[in-house]
Amino acid sequence: MAAISSGIGASSSRTGQASSAFAEVNTDDFLMLMITELQNQDPLDPTDNAEFLQQITQIRQIGANDKLTSTLDQVLAGQNLTMAAGMIGKTVTGVDDANADVTGTVDRIAFEATADGSERELRVYVGNRSFRVDRLRQITD
Repeated sequence: MAAISSGIGASSSRTGQASSAFAEVNTDDFLMLMITELQNQDPLDPTDNAEFLQQITQIRQIGANDKLTSTLDQVLAGQNLTMAAGMIGKTVTGVDDANADVTGTVDRIAFEATADGSERELRVYVGNRSFRVDRLRQITD
């Protein structure tokens, strides 16, 4: 019995790993998998046309979702920048990266790369101190 239950546990952990691996597959990876599948299929038993069309449809949906996500990210960035620009000259209170309160008049707003360079963030500058716009606590005239 112990051998069976440990086998089941190992199987379910492999399934969890496979699920997370599939979640990380992007459009290019999917295309490479599909091309490899087509190159290695049995010529005497080729992929069904309906299945092939379904895969092409999936590729198009993935591409459309990627484009939509990118477009929405750009729209959100523009809206955030417009909102933040309205803060220039106003007195604000926010929390900086060291969790210290920052209060003063907004000098400028800037999109900057994060410390690891993985993305850009909108920052509010009060003198020589800054904080992310999502850490804003109060705006007064």
